Amino acid sequence: MQLTADHLNRATLDRQSLLRRRPNDVVGAVRAAVAVQAQSPASPYIGLWNRVEGFDPADLDAAFTAFDLVRGNPIRMTLHAVAAADYRPFREATEPSLYAAKLGSRITEAGITAAEAARHCGDMLAFTAETRTARDCEARLAETLGPDTAKAAWPGIRQYAPLLRVPLGGPWRFNEKVAYLAPRDLPALGDRDAADRALADLVLRYLAGFGPATVPDVAQFAMVQRGRVKQAVKALGGQLRQHEGPQGETLYDLPEAPIPDPETPAPPRLMAMWDNVFLAYHDRSRTIPADLRAHVIRSNGDVLPMILVDGRAAGVWRTTPAGIEATAFRPLTDDDWTGLAAEAAALAALLADRDPDAYSRYRHWWPRLPAGRTELLAPRLRFRPRPAPAPEGARHERPRAPLRDHDALDRQHRRRHRELPRLRARPRPHRRRQAGDPGQRRPRVPRPARALEPRGAAGRQPRRLPHAHVPVAVRA
Repeated sequence: MQLTADHLNRATLDRQSLLRRRPNDVVGAVRAAVAVQAQSPASPYIGLWNRVEGFDPADLDAAFTAFDLVRGNPIRMTLHAVAAADYRPFREATEPSLYAAKLGSRITEAGITAAEAARHCGDMLAFTAETRTARDCEARLAETLGPDTAKAAWPGIRQYAPLLRVPLGGPWRFNEKVAYLAPRDLPALGDRDAADRALADLVLRYLAGFGPATVPDVAQFAMVQRGRVKQAVKALGGQLRQHEGPQGETLYDLPEAPIPDPETPAPPRLMAMWDNVFLAYHDRSRTIPADLRAHVIRSNGDVLPMILVDGRAAGVWRTTPAGIEATAFRPLTDDDWTGLAAEAAALAALLADRDPDAYSRYRHWWPRLPAGRTELLAPRLRFRPRPAPAPEGARHERPRAPLRDHDALDRQHRRRHRELPRLRARPRPHRRRQAGDPGQRRPRVPRPARALEPRGAAGRQPRRLPHAHVPVAVRA
């Protein structure tokens, strides 16, 4: 059967639950998506909000805390959220690529061999049987390698060793602080047979979530060699069926996997940054028009939060002080804008409970984007954090006040200082009573003004009045 580009687009959207949200628990939803990009802590939440009917972010909090979902780099050498049961086979499938990329020339430049680095990885896994900070891990490495060599070797070792990120708190359970923990079920390292078996299983999982697809598509998703994927496809044999693609290429798929009608309506979506629906293919034209690719995927690899209209990227969205704003790079209908506004209103409610400024660190890209129609889709809602439920029997504590806008506080601070009266630098003369003075103060005698001396020089210094103290909220 020859498939068109629209066939492939709708098949991807259907398998990624983007044609309609499906009822599912968070672990099942992540497994259905194969893996959810987690380079930004907010992305798994926004990614599942797009896919799960009635999504409750507290469920994702609980899954991360219980390690039912784990955050590591088993796919494409990039942070992903995957089901705990999937971490070992996914990591084993990509083992040869990770070994070559992370324990290759970079480790040699650090002054140790790849074999030595692999041994240090084993020691690091034993050390991280309990939670360790990044500083703890580097200090442990320095005990045997010395501080300079450890500093140079640590980036490669931490990316190669199968270490999980530990949720340390914050609106999205993870923050800029990093701590590591070894997985309960350790992947086999350096075992090529285990890697090949795991890759065959990964091919099946990938096709279930992103098929039909070509060999280069699978290789791109997992960041493995195409030759290994070809061997895995050959080993799977009759477990796969073949289609002909729009350009005559061979597409592989699962026999029972459905392919929707290409005319199936695709509702608008506000996608997370780095969503795999855009990155899971060698040929990214399935969801990103060729003329937009350079705008939405930046030169450093940042993949901006996109608006999805009729199944394909049509522009970008961002949070602003006014609310959620979208810029379209191609003409959209009024119905398209109405649908995007409805999605934005729901997303604004999700962000209000967590972080209304999600992805704000990437705002510097917006002035470099091409001109397009920009609309405020939904107003910003007041930040309303939900206190975490206290354990049973725990003493009730007063909930913290909502965090305040730091920019507004800074403006308030400057305004108050501008309104302070100008203070006199010269002190007032000290009045003393003279002996025999019957309680009457002597009349003030004008004194000649004298120049103030710099701090540290001999002589009397003027009394300095303290500035007004302006409290500033500090976010934990």
